[in-house]
Amino acid sequence: MVVKGIRFALSFFFFALLLIFDTSAGHGGKIQARIPCKHLVFYFHDVIYNGANAKNATSAIVGAPAWGNMTILAGQSHFGDLVVFDDPITLDNNLHSTPVGRAQGFYIYDRKEIFTAWLGFSFVFNSTEHKGSINFAGADPLMNETRDVSVIGGTGDFFMARGVATLMTDAFEGEVYFRLRTDIKLYECW
Repeated sequence: MVVKGIRFALSFFFFALLLIFDTSAGHGGKIQARIPCKHLVFYFHDVIYNGANAKNATSAIVGAPAWGNMTILAGQSHFGDLVVFDDPITLDNNLHSTPVGRAQGFYIYDRKEIFTAWLGFSFVFNSTEHKGSINFAGADPLMNETRDVSVIGGTGDFFMARGVATLMTDAFEGEVYFRLRTDIKLYECW
């Protein structure tokens, strides 16, 4: 009976030791950074409707708090405004470059104290280089130089894509125009 107990204890000890070496040997004791399977950079250009620029506007306020209105962003960090957009996507930061797709979705200004928003949008492509969509969602603390949002899926060339998109405000012209640089790193590509 004692021999069986000793065998069990030794077996358990070696099994535990094997688990420890197996988990640490694969990473060298550290978590290794993953290499993206696809890396893309695009710019999207948002021209906000202000009551006088309907011909060129690519976004509009569709919901506003009681103290706001539908043509001018609400004061106090635009809190409560819901904006939908259909913005051109370009390969460079020139608004007049040939679009390679559309950024379509919405953003909600979601805090009174800090200038921040929550985004849900897709990049929709239908060109010779890319077909399909990439879908994004996440918080956008606008005052940070760079912000990360999740890549939560896609279609076509980006079927079931997963990754992260780093947003950076590349240009800002008051409450009329802004341009975002979108650095996309996909870690799951099919």
